[in-house]
Amino acid sequence: MGTTERADRFYADQVLDRLNTRMREFAARQEMFFLATADGHGECDNTFRAGPPGFLHVLDDRTLAYPEYRGNGVQASLGNIEENPHVGILMMDFLQDRIGLHVNGTARIVADDEMRRTHLGLAYDPVPGRRARVWVEVTVEEAYIHCAKHIPHLRKVPPRDAGRAWGTDDVKRKGGDFFGAAAEAAERGTFLPPPRADAAIWRAEAERVLARAERCAPAAKEHTFSGWFSRSVSA
Repeated sequence: MGTTERADRFYADQVLDRLNTRMREFAARQEMFFLATADGHGECDNTFRAGPPGFLHVLDDRTLAYPEYRGNGVQASLGNIEENPHVGILMMDFLQDRIGLHVNGTARIVADDEMRRTHLGLAYDPVPGRRARVWVEVTVEEAYIHCAKHIPHLRKVPPRDAGRAWGTDDVKRKGGDFFGAAAEAAERGTFLPPPRADAAIWRAEAERVLARAERCAPAAKEHTFSGWFSRSVSA
């Protein structure tokens, strides 16, 4: 589309392989972000994460981490990350600076106790339903601005009730059948859950795949894209 020169200039001027001071300050005060993931076949999912300011933890200039709270049980994002660690995070400030920050990187799932052993002093959230089930730790590969020109300027309104129902299973408080999907589900046909492997069989297969991946790791690393700022570039 004739934008190569403009794109090269943007990469040269705006794309970092780490979070600078202003980016870290921006990320640390966010109350929400959008998360893009894809499974091993490239099937994509985009979702929304929210929490109190600081729920997206800036561990250092190359590492972010956020807690995974109790959700609908589908585990779409975590399932994708298990198959494909590449993630894209978009933070949008609609209220104050009206600017956005993209962070692309690789993610891994970390147990809550492991996270707290590694990062001492990590606070426990006192709100019921907002306790971390696991954490997602993201290693930053690219960080860059999302320009302000198309971002609407919004403002907060006073809460209309006692607060958010974090972790609830109350259908009405979760939004009910807002889009009318339940009423049309019969037209889709009977939903049959996919067959699920026996846990022992699944574990044996997972161990076999991991062992194969470790044997192939040195060769595969040469061909793995890890951002524009990879420290080693294969010929």
